[in-house]
Amino acid sequence: MTQHFSSVPAQPTSSRRRFVQITFACVAGVPALVACSPDVAKFKSTDVTGATFAENLRLKDQYGSVRTLKDFKGKIVVVFFGYTQCPDVCPTSMSTMAEVKRLLGAQGDLLQVLFITVDPERDTQPLLKEYMASFDPGFLALRPEPDELKGVATDFKIYFKKVLGSTPTSYTMDHSAGKYIFDTEGRVRLFSAYGTDAVSIASDIKILLSAV
Repeated sequence: MTQHFSSVPAQPTSSRRRFVQITFACVAGVPALVACSPDVAKFKSTDVTGATFAENLRLKDQYGSVRTLKDFKGKIVVVFFGYTQCPDVCPTSMSTMAEVKRLLGAQGDLLQVLFITVDPERDTQPLLKEYMASFDPGFLALRPEPDELKGVATDFKIYFKKVLGSTPTSYTMDHSAGKYIFDTEGRVRLFSAYGTDAVSIASDIKILLSAV
């Protein structure tokens, strides 16, 4: 389920493929939960209803305010991990979410996108504020401190790795590229793989909203 990408194209190694398979099992938790979900045939994304993780999320956003999932009760929350200097996967994913919000029309106000940086060393609050504004002013960026990042990644069962460059500041980040979708009660419900189109994601969100 979890996909991870380098910021430069590369062929996936067998170890990376194995990581994806293992992470899928971890996030899904009990496979039977997916099979039992009544909406499994309707969703375009992978149904992970019943999984429990990231319940204690507590990070500062680009404005310096501490955020938790409880802050967004009543909204659909989409969580994506990335970094501002990512040249491809991240801007593509964020642009997709901006299109999803547009497709939702009046229900777009019930969508909250959370971008969690995997590069807190370079992604300062001012930079994250500028980056979010380039996609949608309502999107929020969360920044863990460098010593918090590993714990946050573990809570979300996502992968990240610094890939050293020619200088200390020219590194890139390999990272998971999918999106987690939480329902209006703060429960993780879906995993949307990288490359899922905006129409499909919007359709899934409408299904979740219709159950409210």
